[in-house]
Amino acid sequence: MSLSLNQWTTKRWSVAEAVDGCVRHGVEAIGLWRQDVAAQGLAESARLVREAGLRVSSLCRGGFLTTGSAEALDDNRRAIEEAAELGAACLVLVVGGLPGVVPGEPLDSGAGRDLAGARERVAEALAVLAPYAGERGVRLALEPLHPMYCADRAVLSTLGQALDLAEPYPVAQVGVVVDTFHVWWDPQVFEQIARAGARIASYQVCDYLHPLPADVLLGRGVMGDGVIDFGPLTRAVLEAGYTGDIEVEIFNAEVWAADPDEVLATVKERFAALIG
Repeated sequence: MSLSLNQWTTKRWSVAEAVDGCVRHGVEAIGLWRQDVAAQGLAESARLVREAGLRVSSLCRGGFLTTGSAEALDDNRRAIEEAAELGAACLVLVVGGLPGVVPGEPLDSGAGRDLAGARERVAEALAVLAPYAGERGVRLALEPLHPMYCADRAVLSTLGQALDLAEPYPVAQVGVVVDTFHVWWDPQVFEQIARAGARIASYQVCDYLHPLPADVLLGRGVMGDGVIDFGPLTRAVLEAGYTGDIEVEIFNAEVWAADPDEVLATVKERFAALIG
């Protein structure tokens, strides 16, 4: 099992700084974010990763497909092309919430409430994007998010839902993300991990803090600081056949404010104790 640093765990670092940090700390893989890659430059980001000898465990993120708009499809095609250039193991798709519901903003009177329709738009978009990704050697990775994000970020809330959506496509074309923060609560999680098997495109870990902060997006903690039992989940993922990198992805205001080198050192210690 190899640790991968999701770039937003050390959010203050640019792509160049994160790549250098991975090399200095002996981390062999990195998960990149599109906006940071754009700021660094796509070709330059690819060069930095390649020359450092790092694997790109994921590119975050595509998705937000529930409006059914041509603009969303075009943006996801660009994301697929970026993932191909970077040699990313997968492009993570956060599929989007109800149309018109904006993360962090009050509910507008015109916001959508058709949850079934929003999920159908995701399926329709996937039918367009999966072949496009396959032609470019990119694997799409559907990420179910905790149900508290259903309205504004992801109408896929369970691993089972993500697998249902992925099943019509080749395993090499569409997989799923198992993220401990999002799936730990699910009574069917072990059954669905076993069902996923080779469709597991990414295994991401962080802890679920209690109580959650006011901004629940930032409720992710360093492993061991919350309520998740990582041993059974990790064993289930490995027994399902997953052999890829294990990516630590933490959104947390205090972690982001801390020295990134100290954060990465702590992450390595907790990973060794609780995951590896």
